[in-house]
Amino acid sequence: MINGQILKQAIISGANNICSQKAKINDLNIFPVPDGDTGTNMSMTIMAAVKELEKLDSDDAGVVAKKTASAMLRGARGNSGVITSLFFRGFSSGLEGKKEASGKDLAEALKLGVDAAYKAVMKPTEGTMLTVGRMAAEAAVEAIADTDDVVEVWEVVCEEAQRALDLTPTMLPVLKKAGVVDAGGKGILVIFEGMLSVLRDGVVIEATEVADDEEGEEDAFRSAAAEFDDDITFTYCTEFIVGRDEEIATEPNELRLFLETIGDCVVVVDDEEIIKVHVHTEQPGDALKKGLEFGSLLTVKVENMKEQHKQAKADNEKKAPKKKKLEVAEPVEDYGFVAVAAGDGVTELFAQLGCAQVVSGGQSMNPSTDDIYAAVMATPAKTVFVLPNNKNIIMAAEQTQAIVEDREVVIVPTRTIPQGMSSMLVFDPDSDAQTNKENMLDAASAVSTGQVTYAARDSEFGMKKIKEGEIIALENGKLTVTDKSVEKALLKLAKNMITKETSFVTLISGEDVSEEDAQKAYDMLCEKFADNIDITFVSGGQPIYYYILSVE
Repeated sequence: MINGQILKQAIISGANNICSQKAKINDLNIFPVPDGDTGTNMSMTIMAAVKELEKLDSDDAGVVAKKTASAMLRGARGNSGVITSLFFRGFSSGLEGKKEASGKDLAEALKLGVDAAYKAVMKPTEGTMLTVGRMAAEAAVEAIADTDDVVEVWEVVCEEAQRALDLTPTMLPVLKKAGVVDAGGKGILVIFEGMLSVLRDGVVIEATEVADDEEGEEDAFRSAAAEFDDDITFTYCTEFIVGRDEEIATEPNELRLFLETIGDCVVVVDDEEIIKVHVHTEQPGDALKKGLEFGSLLTVKVENMKEQHKQAKADNEKKAPKKKKLEVAEPVEDYGFVAVAAGDGVTELFAQLGCAQVVSGGQSMNPSTDDIYAAVMATPAKTVFVLPNNKNIIMAAEQTQAIVEDREVVIVPTRTIPQGMSSMLVFDPDSDAQTNKENMLDAASAVSTGQVTYAARDSEFGMKKIKEGEIIALENGKLTVTDKSVEKALLKLAKNMITKETSFVTLISGEDVSEEDAQKAYDMLCEKFADNIDITFVSGGQPIYYYILSVE
């Protein structure tokens, strides 16, 4: 058995271990575009718990687990960080009310966490950290048939996590081709091994690198295996809360599985008293009927998602405010907006479009759930729309819905700056929140995004080898162009994206582009394409990307 102090030291040791190895984990990432590193995001997520644990003096394992889960939820960064926090949410649920924990308790708690992580992901991808966590938890549950010893059970966790990690290249061809294992899976193994050092040997692994929040955010790469997609295709947004009936033993995961057969954008969050549900579906009645099998409906909201395609443009510049402590604002207005963005001009653009708060972040810097939460609470509105503007920030943004109590949070899952801009431009203050959300989603889906950047590492995609430092261009996230010249890459990208149907193009220049070069690029596009197309230029000042191209 272990008490709260031992569990606390084990978690700190796991955090230190991943902080020390985060650079190696980052190097496992296979996509050449600079982005939020898996190792960095995971280490920053668990270090948020360490800060709280260092202030906690308790021998109660349940108290330590609860404090850990709460801090990691708020500190979660990127998809890998959110999933890590959900793994540890299982410890909070499984050890609740227990001053000491056995091997059986830890195994069952880890299983709860893995289940929560799978539920949170719309389309779980095997060969990722989800697989590593699942196989480790399943092996631990099998092991408790023979032993209840904490050390023996956690040794099984680490051994099976290593075996699962070794299998990830066989599950994801892109990993096999790159000759690496999954970065997120490696990260969770490193955390588990750090915990084992305390449980087995009583030794807290010391961190050999400074925590990221002390040294500043790093530029890094995105782990392709840690990304999860969700597409919006259904008409009715259905939300309801079920008051759980204690006599009904059915697991909420059954509700989630059913909802996934009739819709998408499924979110099912539960605790001892309620189940909170969100789904886009053509059959809201069926969703509600299934919900009644788990208890009584406490609240219900079904709203029609009307199709509209509106287009527009925007322009201007100014500096983004540095990170500061935000004051909570009373929700007196009907609607408010929070966007995630980096770069002076881009930040000012969102402010001019109506965003009360712009969270500093993006490709090289994924803000935490707590950062987004603070911005939401500083927005004086009853309904706050959040635009993540980055695929790897959506999950962190979604976690705010579970912790904001006095206002409604609506996540518009924009993946790029152009999508966020287009969605803001169609907002109608005379329409209700759900109609606006769906119109914003329609606008976001109608815009194509091009990005010109550099390869952050040697890589290989398709039959082409890419050298570190080479100029690359992406069309809606897919690498389509490589060149030695930024201008030539931009022109090739524009030729790929601009068609006879194109009406609007916005060129956004980054912080590494001079005014002279930006003007030349704009003039080049006007000369090639401006006969029937409205081309706008914005000095965005964004990092990482030399140019962002919005095509509508």
